[in-house]
Amino acid sequence: MKDRFYQYIQDLQDSITAKLEAVDGKATFQQDHWKRPEGGGGRTRVIENGNVFEKGGVNISAVHGKLPDSMQNYFGVEDADFFACGLSLVLHPKNPMVPTVHANWRYFEMYNKKGEIVDQWFGGGQDLTPYYLFEEDATHFHQTCKTACDKHHPEFYTNYKKRCDEYFYNSHRNEGRGVGGLFFDYCKASEEMSMQNWYDFVTEVGDSFLEAYVPIVEKRKDLPYTKEQRDWQEIRRGRYVEFNLVHDKGTLFGLKTNGRIESILMSLPPHVQWVYDHHPEAGSEEEKLIKVLQNPVDWV
Repeated sequence: MKDRFYQYIQDLQDSITAKLEAVDGKATFQQDHWKRPEGGGGRTRVIENGNVFEKGGVNISAVHGKLPDSMQNYFGVEDADFFACGLSLVLHPKNPMVPTVHANWRYFEMYNKKGEIVDQWFGGGQDLTPYYLFEEDATHFHQTCKTACDKHHPEFYTNYKKRCDEYFYNSHRNEGRGVGGLFFDYCKASEEMSMQNWYDFVTEVGDSFLEAYVPIVEKRKDLPYTKEQRDWQEIRRGRYVEFNLVHDKGTLFGLKTNGRIESILMSLPPHVQWVYDHHPEAGSEEEKLIKVLQNPVDWV
C-alpha cells in the first residue's frame, strides 16, 4: 500500500504542477530534492512571482525511521517505527479576487519491533480561503468535493465538511480560516471500509483537486483590484499564517520529526500585514467575508 500511494502522489504532483504552470503562463515550478538524515526525503516544487501565483508549493515526501519520543507519547506507543508519505500544497495567488487554496493527502504506517504493521491510516483534505467572497466559487468547490465523496459513502461529504469547518478554525479569532472543504484523518480499516476502499476514496479526492480549484482561478485571475483590496488580502493572509503556526497538526508533525523546515514553512505567503485592531468597514465586502467565516455555511 505504501509503495502504491507513494507512486500515486508522485504522479499527482506531476499533473498538478503541469496544469498550474499552464494556468500561470509565466512562472514555472523550481524543483528541489532533499533527504532526511533519519530516513527518507522528498521532492519540493515551488512557484514564485508568476502572472497568477505569487507563491505556491506542491510538495511530496516519504519519511521513515524511529518515531520521535514526542510523537510516541502522542500516539501512546513505545519503540515504534513509522513510515509517512504525502502530498501537501498551498497556492497564494497575486490577485485578491482569487482564493488561496490548501490540500493534503497522506498515508501513515506504524511498526512493532519485528517490523510488522501495527497501525495504518489515510488522511487528507482540501479547503478554500477567499479574500473576497463569490458564493458561486464556494459552491463549485464544495460541489466538486461532494461529488468525489458521494461515490464512496453517502455520509462522507457531510462528516468531512463538518470536520473541516471545525479543524480550520482560528479559535483565538473566533473565525474560520476560510470557507472549508474536506478534512479527514485516521481513516483505518473497518468492517465497512478496507484499506483498499480508503485508498480509492483518497485518490478520488486527490484527482478532483484541479477540477475544484482551476475553474475558480480562471474566472477571477484577470479581475481588476485596488491597493486597498490588496492590503485586505495581506491582512487576511496574516490569519492564514496564525493558523499554520498555532494550530496546524501537519506543521507540528513536520517540526517534531525533523522535517525539512523550508518545505514545512513553504505554505507561508511572501507579503503579509498585521494591522493593530483592524476592523472592516460596516456593510463592506470585507465585512461580508468576516460574517461568513464566523459561522459555517452549507454551500451545497
